[in-house]
Amino acid sequence: MKKAVITGITGQDGSYLAELLLAKGYEVHGVIRRSSHINTMRIDHLFENKEIGGKRLFLHYGDLTDGSSLRKILEKAQPDEVYHLAAQSHVRVSFDIPEYTTDTTALGACRILEALKETEIPARYYQASSSEMYGKVLEVPQTEKTPFYPRSPYACAKAYAFYLTRNYREGYNMFACNGILFNHESPRRGETFVTRKITLGLANILAGKQDKLYLGNLDAKRDWGFAGDYVDAMWRILQADEPDDYVIATGETYSIKDFLTEAFSYKGLNWEDYVGIDKKYFRPTEVDLLIGDASNAKNKLGWEPKTSFKELVRMMVDSDCELVGAK
Repeated sequence: MKKAVITGITGQDGSYLAELLLAKGYEVHGVIRRSSHINTMRIDHLFENKEIGGKRLFLHYGDLTDGSSLRKILEKAQPDEVYHLAAQSHVRVSFDIPEYTTDTTALGACRILEALKETEIPARYYQASSSEMYGKVLEVPQTEKTPFYPRSPYACAKAYAFYLTRNYREGYNMFACNGILFNHESPRRGETFVTRKITLGLANILAGKQDKLYLGNLDAKRDWGFAGDYVDAMWRILQADEPDDYVIATGETYSIKDFLTEAFSYKGLNWEDYVGIDKKYFRPTEVDLLIGDASNAKNKLGWEPKTSFKELVRMMVDSDCELVGAK
């Protein structure tokens, strides 16, 4: 039985990845932070399965700022694969807490890679890299060869982790890979991210619990995919014969206005009647256009996205309507 460690297992990607690996027969060890609030709701359903919870799924307290805790977890789990997904992952918030973002998002990867090197655990390592690293894009679409131009503390931290992963691969002959994932959403997306703000806000409007929805820059364009599709790419990256870096994207780009139009029109509403602009949601430096070319992943891994933009938006709207009791 293969063993995997997932940092960030309680997040959107971590929960989908845990489901995938457990379905493939893995023993899964998740790293979680100690909190006064229980934050395992995305994976609670897995523990309810008596064949999984406590038998093939285990949680360990650790923190990306504490290298000793990470090393102890790795030594105890002895994983075949490590999926490093945890980070301070909100781009706008990274401008407010740049030092913490750097400590967790950049140095967190350093601590895990160093722990793997020092313990000599021969695990394959996946680094969750981000399309935000391209920032002020230098070519369209973006590929594995496109230079980075990060435009936020988060993106700078991710770029550090990307290059460090490549350095450990080349310097210490580790099977260490980067997945440069473009925006990926789902009903499990955090409520402070713009896509989920839109779908949950729409659901609350339909339920009579909210009158207006306030957002920032509506013209930013993103390459949006479904998180459930993208965790399959993560797994495929670590099953390849040789370690490499891969762009994971749909190859299509839509603006936030497009997302609003699709979501509100699905429920027969005009978004312009319900959406206002609040300058506090604008970033000091914006990323205007992201669109990825995943040809390398298609050719080498056989991976392609399965969920369309329209299907993704409607899936999220339906889920949030059910959540708040809206029709």
